[in-house]
Amino acid sequence: IGEQVSLRCSFTSSSPVSESLTVDWTYQPFSGGQMESIFHYQSVPYPTSVGKFKDRISWVGNVAKGDASIAIQSPVVSDNGTFICSVKNPPDV
Repeated sequence: IGEQVSLRCSFTSSSPVSESLTVDWTYQPFSGGQMESIFHYQSVPYPTSVGKFKDRISWVGNVAKGDASIAIQSPVVSDNGTFICSVKNPPDV
């Protein structure tokens, strides 16, 4: 609580990493409810501009090395939930 936490995501692809590669992070609260998009990456990072993670997510990955990790600043207990990382590198999904 209160410190930065890294959410690790690694991937391998049968295709070379290209500008078409996308990374999407979604979150579902532990208590249930709607899945929400909290981060998107395609060539550059696009952290969410709304919701509880606004201004708290940063990109710490390196797609050239198969790393799609993010960091969350100042986590609180209510951030507990399921975080899902999805990487697509067309034509490999």
